[in-house]
Amino acid sequence: MEGWTLPDRRFNAFVVLCIVLVCISCCHRESEQEKVKKVITGVQKAAEKKDIKKIMSCISRTYRDPQGHTYDDIQGLVFAYFYQYANVSMYIPSLDVTVEDTLAKALFQALLTGRGANESASAVLPESRDMYSFEVSLKRESGDWKIVSAKWERAADAVR
Repeated sequence: MEGWTLPDRRFNAFVVLCIVLVCISCCHRESEQEKVKKVITGVQKAAEKKDIKKIMSCISRTYRDPQGHTYDDIQGLVFAYFYQYANVSMYIPSLDVTVEDTLAKALFQALLTGRGANESASAVLPESRDMYSFEVSLKRESGDWKIVSAKWERAADAVR
């Protein structure tokens, strides 16, 4: 192209490269594993905000776990934990997810801490701190992944 200088060509090549990179990143489809991980991390973030409604939106109305808990039971457990502890924290160091068709399983350990509203010097340390091992089963319902069952135990108890 006549009249173009080298800096113009470099700029145009840069613009074309940016457009290609934007198109590639926009075309990335979220994998089912990533969607399942988002459900688990969404529950984690909601727990730290004490957002019961958000937590329960991730749980199927058909929820039933090996301990015999139902959707309503889980809502009660969450409410009781939040009532007992003014400050809640949940740390998940790693999260393994497998997906087969409309079913998924998430395996992880989580450090759960709870601290009362007391603002004394001792309130800096959590009143409750335990590491739990979780096995969470999910099912795709109307396009969304929902938790249908969960099994958990203290990590120290699992070693015994």
